[in-house]
Amino acid sequence: MNQLSNLSITLKQRPIGIPNNDNFSVNRSLVGEIEENQILIKVIYLSLDPYMRGRMSDVKSYAEPLKIGEIITAESAGIVIQSKSEKFKPGDYVCCRSGWQEYFISNDKDPMTYKVNPDLVPLSTYLGVCGMTGRTAYFGLMKEAMPVAGETLVVSAASGAVGSIVGQIGKQIGLNVIGIAGGKKKCEYVVDELGFDKCVDYKSDSFDKELESAVPQGIDIYFESVGGMVTEAVSKFFNEGSRAPICGYISNYNAKDLSKVKTPFHIFGAMKNPPKHKFFLVFNHYASFDEANEYLINGVKSGTLKYREMIEDGLEKAPEYFEWLFTGRNFGKLIVKVSDI
Repeated sequence: MNQLSNLSITLKQRPIGIPNNDNFSVNRSLVGEIEENQILIKVIYLSLDPYMRGRMSDVKSYAEPLKIGEIITAESAGIVIQSKSEKFKPGDYVCCRSGWQEYFISNDKDPMTYKVNPDLVPLSTYLGVCGMTGRTAYFGLMKEAMPVAGETLVVSAASGAVGSIVGQIGKQIGLNVIGIAGGKKKCEYVVDELGFDKCVDYKSDSFDKELESAVPQGIDIYFESVGGMVTEAVSKFFNEGSRAPICGYISNYNAKDLSKVKTPFHIFGAMKNPPKHKFFLVFNHYASFDEANEYLINGVKSGTLKYREMIEDGLEKAPEYFEWLFTGRNFGKLIVKVSDI
């Protein structure tokens, strides 16, 4: 019998507003025995992402809400330490949908459990630029927006994990790229480090005027991750034939009454000539995962795709770190280091 002790974090009560420690329970239990065609994974890095907030609410969405007492959903990167599978062996590095816990037993047929190679790029990047985050950026721009060289692309949350990749890909394919970010430091990073043409600070008192000045030819593509007042401002400058792939709208996620929230769908729907828009999921493009993975890994290896990670220690502090996503404290991809490699 396994004598490994597994720390896990479960949903104690549904958050009202921004989640805090009171919404979570920290638990310890023994790791069970693996069965045929199963593997035991030791989690090394855990991804924290805004979509998790939606799963904590008991509202209709593209995915079932978490149940009270259920381990918080999340993707992680780790190492196989036990195997009764012909597909995986101890020592293999993998990504999996472990949730917020130290150990995870996976069936070897689970499509969300797959091998990765930390000799190509750092293991943590498989949760960010070379993982689901990067694929979201790639598919949202290349497959959903269908960009044409010379067009103007505006990227919300431009210094964030997804937006930073969207803008860099846009520059590589010949777009005029304008970022929107919060604060001088983040805006400078977006232009000076990531190579965007301009970046507008949404916290500025003159945000609307600065945005208008940044898009003299109007907006052809708007990559939506924020919602709220940013979307309201952007909506004034869409060109005919514009597109707005919707990755998310983080400004609305902590609303106390989601039924009263003015989402990007409401904002665009009220326009006389709205952009072509829809909410997309990375799994809509599952058949093209290899294409995206090759592009992203080669970009990191060659240095043509820059990324920023914020890696914080300690799974037990994941609820505290999770709050940062909604207060702007994080800068770049937010990752929890659960254990040593």
